[in-house]
Amino acid sequence: MAQADSKVLVLGALAGVAGISLAVVCYQGFRSRRRVSCPGVYLNRSNGQGTGLMLVDGPDLPRGQVEVLERLEALIQCVSELKDEMKSLKNALPTLPDHVREELRGQEEGRRVSPLHRTTPTRRKRAAGSLAGPRAGGRSSEEAESEGGYITALTDSEEEEQSDVEQRDEEQPADKLSDLLERIDRLHQGSESDKRESLNVLLEQREEFGQNSTFLWRLTRAYCDVHDISSTLEEKKTHAATGKKVGEEAVSLNPTCAESHQWYAIMCGIMAEYETVQNKIKNGYIFKDHLDKAIELKPQDPMSYYLLGRWCYAVAQLSWIERKVAATLFGEPPSATVEDALKNFLKVEEIQPGYSKLNYVFLAKCYKDLGQSQKARRMCESACSMNVVSKEDEEARKELDILCPALGM
Repeated sequence: MAQADSKVLVLGALAGVAGISLAVVCYQGFRSRRRVSCPGVYLNRSNGQGTGLMLVDGPDLPRGQVEVLERLEALIQCVSELKDEMKSLKNALPTLPDHVREELRGQEEGRRVSPLHRTTPTRRKRAAGSLAGPRAGGRSSEEAESEGGYITALTDSEEEEQSDVEQRDEEQPADKLSDLLERIDRLHQGSESDKRESLNVLLEQREEFGQNSTFLWRLTRAYCDVHDISSTLEEKKTHAATGKKVGEEAVSLNPTCAESHQWYAIMCGIMAEYETVQNKIKNGYIFKDHLDKAIELKPQDPMSYYLLGRWCYAVAQLSWIERKVAATLFGEPPSATVEDALKNFLKVEEIQPGYSKLNYVFLAKCYKDLGQSQKARRMCESACSMNVVSKEDEEARKELDILCPALGM
């Protein structure tokens, strides 16, 4: 369609040139006749490319006619140049589409090299509209689309490719973090070597993801895991202290993350084992505050209720001297009863029946302390029916070895 229009344009131009040439021929005939009667004026062609006008003094030629002849000579020269240009255009017309395609390919390569040529889809539509608009004037929309469609198609392809690359760049860090966290969660459920590997992997990635709370609370959890499987006291203290600092950082970074509060509370409880009496009681208060916050943020997490039950049971077992020290140091001693502990352990069983072997053990302890031996024995039976898988299960088995005989089992 575009080639046909171009041919019509060229033919029209050629027809115009033919008309002008006819006028020139007529003029030249007139000039020949004038040259006979006006010997003082003649035209001189000094070479094949140009036309010159020489005036020889002649008494019979008026000044006005000389100016007319000069203008006609200039017109003849312009027509001659136009004829040459039209011949060149006619010869170049068959190869014009190929030349246009080569130019467009060169522009496309330039855009791909330089990021400055990136445009949004909205700007791309505006550019396509402004390009097709002038070309479509006076023609159908189909003609406009066929003429401008090639350029638009190239632009769309380029923009889609660049958009996909930018989207992958934005999603890559999130996908990488998600894959990392899934791997860490699997290692957390694994063997002792898996837990150590989990800590090492997290430490390697801390520089990149250290400002993410979901990363930091898992790092706190990893320190807790390695603390539990460490063999020396010094190693346990180091992991506990470092894990507590990381947990505090996680809470400060995102105070609305329940897991950050939960694992920070756990590390505070672990550090209490290595602190003085004053710091031990202080960590106990911190432990309780952050567990309450974790439950507020995530009320259906059984682990938080289990930990709070353990805290309540430990406080309920404090001696009079320990309570007196707490009151002296902090003004008011921590307060909790066996009933409070039982309530939290039952909440764990409500949310997730069979949550853990130790939860059944502490339910049995609470019922025993409250004089409900039959219920205590049922809890011991439930605990004994569960397999020993983790160190916590091993701790529960040792507790059962003491508790069952005390209940006559």
